[in-house]
Amino acid sequence: MKKIGFIGLGIMGKPMSKNLIKAGYPLIVSGFNQDAANELRELGAEVEYTPKAIAEKSDIVITMLPNSPNVKEVALGENGLIEGAHEGLIYVDMSSIAPGASQEVYRALVEQGVEMLDAPVSGGEPKAIDGTISVMVGGKKEAFDEVKDVLAVMAGSVVHVGEIGAGNVTKLANQVIVALNIAAVSEAFVLAQKAGVNPEAVYQAIRGGLAGSTVLDAKAPMMLDRNFKPGFRINLHMKDLTNALKTSHEVGAPTPLTAAVLEMMYALKTDGHEFEDHSSLLKYYEKLANAEVSR
Repeated sequence: MKKIGFIGLGIMGKPMSKNLIKAGYPLIVSGFNQDAANELRELGAEVEYTPKAIAEKSDIVITMLPNSPNVKEVALGENGLIEGAHEGLIYVDMSSIAPGASQEVYRALVEQGVEMLDAPVSGGEPKAIDGTISVMVGGKKEAFDEVKDVLAVMAGSVVHVGEIGAGNVTKLANQVIVALNIAAVSEAFVLAQKAGVNPEAVYQAIRGGLAGSTVLDAKAPMMLDRNFKPGFRINLHMKDLTNALKTSHEVGAPTPLTAAVLEMMYALKTDGHEFEDHSSLLKYYEKLANAEVSR
């Protein structure tokens, strides 16, 4: 089996790594997050401390990092992947970053004989744990075919969407749709609460109709239980929407609703909610209406 390096053992990366180990893949993980690295070492993973060392020992390197600067540093910085490059190495960046950043890293790596795919994910921590995330992949089809079975171990859906950068464009589209859905659910629930109708009854009544969605079923129960423990944090969604706006400006595709929801998230950050789940958009509307939604 191909030897896999994995860098980025956070909320998503650690359970994704565990699923690779369960499937029998030999794994080398980064020791940057020492607690997570030790946990994975106990499950059989090897630990290395620089991207260069991980690349030198791996057939495939996967990263799951917060944003574009982190990916550039790991891939191209001192002791980065590029310094451990070797013929046949495939780099799969599963972070959610700006498409232009993916293309920049790709251009540098391909000169060293390394193929790269941008393969961001959707589904949050619960789906990372049970191995059912959705993966949207950009890059050469030949490289995609090489790693598809590896990605499938961590995912319920793996789709090739185009050339390098296309994966992150797809992820930005996904994040726009999710954010606007959560804002719409929040607005509707506060409306119901203020009008004297039980928001839980509204949810049960509409979930089987056209307004029903995966977002509604995932986030409405959290809102009703006032459970804002992060599956996907507000501050991370702000990063994605910022990248979406930047990309939309570059290509000339106005995104006024995205801009509005991003401003709501900035207001929540000001109120100290940036590390809560993005279902906390509900609190923005509650503050405006002087109301509180619950069961």
